[in-house]
Amino acid sequence: MNGKNLIIGLSLAAVVSVGVEAQSVYPGVSNEKFVVGTAAPVEAESFDLRQVRLLPSRFRENLERDSVWMASLEVNRLLHSFRNTAGVFSSREGGYMTVKKLGGWESLDCDLRGHTTGHLLSAYGLMYAATGCELFKLKGDSLVSGLAEVQQALGSGYLSAFPEGLIDRNLQGKSVWAPWYTLHKLFAGLMDQYLYADNAQALEVVKRMGDWAYNKLHGQSEETRRKMIRNEFGGINEAFYNLYALTGDDHYRWLAEYFYHNDAIDPLKEERDDLGTKHTNTFIPKVIAEARRYELTHDEASRRLTDFFWHTMVEHHTFAPGCSSQKEHFFDTSHFSHYLNGYTGETCCTYNMLKLSRHLFCWHPDARVADYYERALYNHILGQQDPQTGMVCYFLPLLTGAHKVYSTPEQSFWCCVGSGFESHAKYAEAIYYHTDSDLYVNLFIPSVLRWEEKGITLRQTTDFPAEETTRIELTCDDPVRATLRLRYPSWSGKPVVKVNGRRVSVRRSNDGYMAFERTWKSGDCIEATFPMSLHLEATPDDPQRAALLYGPVVLAGRLGTEGMEAPAPHSNPQLYNDYYTYDYRIPEGLPTQLKWDAKHPAKCLKPLGGLRFQTADGVEVVPLYDVHRERYVVYWEVIRD
Repeated sequence: MNGKNLIIGLSLAAVVSVGVEAQSVYPGVSNEKFVVGTAAPVEAESFDLRQVRLLPSRFRENLERDSVWMASLEVNRLLHSFRNTAGVFSSREGGYMTVKKLGGWESLDCDLRGHTTGHLLSAYGLMYAATGCELFKLKGDSLVSGLAEVQQALGSGYLSAFPEGLIDRNLQGKSVWAPWYTLHKLFAGLMDQYLYADNAQALEVVKRMGDWAYNKLHGQSEETRRKMIRNEFGGINEAFYNLYALTGDDHYRWLAEYFYHNDAIDPLKEERDDLGTKHTNTFIPKVIAEARRYELTHDEASRRLTDFFWHTMVEHHTFAPGCSSQKEHFFDTSHFSHYLNGYTGETCCTYNMLKLSRHLFCWHPDARVADYYERALYNHILGQQDPQTGMVCYFLPLLTGAHKVYSTPEQSFWCCVGSGFESHAKYAEAIYYHTDSDLYVNLFIPSVLRWEEKGITLRQTTDFPAEETTRIELTCDDPVRATLRLRYPSWSGKPVVKVNGRRVSVRRSNDGYMAFERTWKSGDCIEATFPMSLHLEATPDDPQRAALLYGPVVLAGRLGTEGMEAPAPHSNPQLYNDYYTYDYRIPEGLPTQLKWDAKHPAKCLKPLGGLRFQTADGVEVVPLYDVHRERYVVYWEVIRD
């Protein structure tokens, strides 16, 4: 049995009815591990990853490829920079010179070194919860143990792959590449190890890190604080709110509030879209921290600004595939179509927008939030990974004729590689939500859910979006009264729903769901068909530039491979901005026009079977998530009849 099959076999051997707790810090509802409970009203909860198992689908294929890459990374290599910083090399490592160093952003001359280890702490915990595979529990345990040794050697509670001097330079307002951003990944990863993999040592390590941070920052001047937070700090304040919730220690809440970024958040309190050209993925985590603040304190100002920001992002700053940003920054949306370049859609931005969406959905279930989640998950996250190699993209280029550029197994480790490790491990986290009596079905992804509290096992089977129908079969320990809420997607015609083979009437409620209340018993089956159709989504400033969708799926025209040349791996991490000067060398004369009849859209493309079509110019059109290693067009030049 090869390595891949071993991992898959272990994953599928997991039992769905294991003992579980409610989902952890994302979005942070009831969990016995939290000392500080949720103060704000929460209308719905997500299920723990251990309660949901993916069935065969493209999603599980991505998860399996992700698991192979994660398993291939040696713990000693992930710990090398940490041990180098602390001057600690154990006999298990085999000596300083025998460890093959990681490259790219994890090389020893990169200020961000160590961030991947933090992401992998989270990803190993997520993959363990999502599959039950003990390999990921062991990998996480080994990383935590090694980090604890490094922390012990450093002595102060500080823990990082770079010297503490980078933090001191940051406090002085000097140029340094995002040290608190990197520390955030470690804080989050250690807490995820505790929450998803039950690693108690991880909590002790992260508490010592928190104590070090408090001692470092408490007593600093306001001027120093404001200088420090000009630098990117990721979601470190969210991490401190979570650590406060896990321990009840007010020092950690103080730290969370210390990183409040006035210049970024105050305009949102006034409901001003003052995003300008700010760095997008620096901005979103600051709002996620405000979401956690609302949950822990019931501060309505934090809720209102979070809600305002989410709607502003989704309605004004988001491209058709659900992604945002160009060259990592916001842009003038009055010239939206001018920014369809080769560096749109930083994947970390979408990763963080999905996290933020889960908070909002739990506060108040709304199909519009689930619609966005579906759009971004299918068209961006699912398509981030190359099915041939398992490598992932930093950006989702929307420049016509561009192509995706993938990471390398050992020489990239961009931020989007780190968030990618997590994203492809946690597809199951937002398929289902629940209240005490209601079960929400948000996504049409083949999966099995065990709702332990109700004694219900739900099995969803579908080939969506290649087919319009999803089937839900129930097995109940005893007959149980509950309401099943199926999302009524905004992209769908009127659904056809059958319960146990009999068609039932459907109505979209104000929250965008169809509700079916009854006493459910084993053998009950719900079959729902959601009609899909072709439609355009034009840029706000140019109605002749538009993306083509079928239901929620963004379709892309395949433009071949002429002149394609992938950029060299980023062996020097300080040169990663070369990505922005990469020449896609777009050939002239590519067929990028789309003839469109709004009254008869189905006549505009020739169906080729499944989700494959052909334009009048002979361009094959397929889901964007299926386009890899070739040029494509997403935003067409529309010729309207």
